[in-house]
Amino acid sequence: MAMFISLCNFTDQGIRNVKESPKRAEAFKAAATKMGVTVKEICWTIGPYDLVVVTEGTEEAVMASLLKVSTLGNVRSQTLRAFNASEFGKLLAHV
Repeated sequence: MAMFISLCNFTDQGIRNVKESPKRAEAFKAAATKMGVTVKEICWTIGPYDLVVVTEGTEEAVMASLLKVSTLGNVRSQTLRAFNASEFGKLLAHV
């Protein structure tokens, strides 16, 4: 499965209801699982991003799950395709 890292920020709506964030995270995990996505980690962070979310799944499933959560209006995200050391090593064999 492909790994993705999403860097998320609360919207105005999301920060107004920040106390609900842990509950929303659990709801996202449940919805993502139904869509074939594994949520490996959700971390609340200090700095330019409010959350970092690590998921695994197909590009289509991850994109669909992120679009679905975005329609709720609590977060905006930027998502990166990530490679672990083993995957990156295989890529380097072609360089």
